[in-house]
Amino acid sequence: MERTYPCGVCNKTYRNRGSLKVHQRIHTGERPYCCDMCNKTFIDRRNLYVHLRVHTGERPYRCDVCKKTYKNRNGLKIHQSIHTGERPYCCVVCNKTFTHRRNLNVHQRVHTGERSCRCDVCNKSFSNLENLKIHQRVHNGERPYSCDVCSKPFIHESSLKLHRRVHTGVRPYGCDLCNKTFIHKSSLKIHQRVHTGERPYCCEVCNKTFNNTGSLYVHQRIHTGEHPYHCSVCNKTFVHKGSVKAHERVHTGERPYSCDICNKTFNNNGSLYVHQRIHTGEHPYHCDVCNKTFSQSGNLKVHQRVHTGERPYPCDVCSRTFTDKRRMKVHQCIHTV
Repeated sequence: MERTYPCGVCNKTYRNRGSLKVHQRIHTGERPYCCDMCNKTFIDRRNLYVHLRVHTGERPYRCDVCKKTYKNRNGLKIHQSIHTGERPYCCVVCNKTFTHRRNLNVHQRVHTGERSCRCDVCNKSFSNLENLKIHQRVHNGERPYSCDVCSKPFIHESSLKLHRRVHTGVRPYGCDLCNKTFIHKSSLKIHQRVHTGERPYCCEVCNKTFNNTGSLYVHQRIHTGEHPYHCSVCNKTFVHKGSVKAHERVHTGERPYSCDICNKTFNNNGSLYVHQRIHTGEHPYHCDVCNKTFSQSGNLKVHQRVHTGERPYPCDVCSRTFTDKRRMKVHQCIHTV
């Protein structure tokens, strides 16, 4: 009978003493092999060798069907099941199938609610160790994946892959209604709500709805008063990161966005986009009372006050009221003469 070597902690058995020794490091926490580039540590030498390929870019395992390459043999094996269609691991609760047993084990925690891996910094919990390790990079600042074109670093390898499309111009996700293309599948999904009118995210304060969570999150700062982005020159604060970038161009004089018809320049893409309606004649905003159309939503909002009688801008000298701030400022010149 073949001799086996049991672990004295969890009773798992191994065929040889060396494998047992490596396994026991799970219990002792010993990680004797260290990457000399990023200082990440490993339980055994083989894992270090595979990890080093993150830095060298080496991907020695190639799929003979689609030629996609991988850093390790296991990654290739899992990938090949895409071509064979083999998904041998099945969840007994919902019958969802998986190419790899580990993925099944992680999935089953959806049903059990188990989140046994906890961050010791912020106490956020995760269903698997890999997700916890990735999360911990938020705290330790580790960004091991770097773009070979612009050197921008990333926490996730998948984020780096998506970023590379900025340089290659690849936009694989296309809208079947207007043919607009996107780098990310999620961006396409959000865009399609423009056509469907779906706005599933609702502000619990004012009930305004949005087609994506990011817009809702930024909108909520109106209610909280949060202005997390500030100008490094004049300390003016902003709700949006993009707004502070555009504002800082007031100080630098930079106007990187140019109209390809009249060559007028702008310090932000949004202003250029609105300006181009002068040339196209597009007036996408219309009054639902008199059907007058406008090129900008702000102009429509001001116009609607003609119908509502709203005059929210009062002169602080004579209390005369106005429908918009510009008319109020022009009026105030009467008092300064």
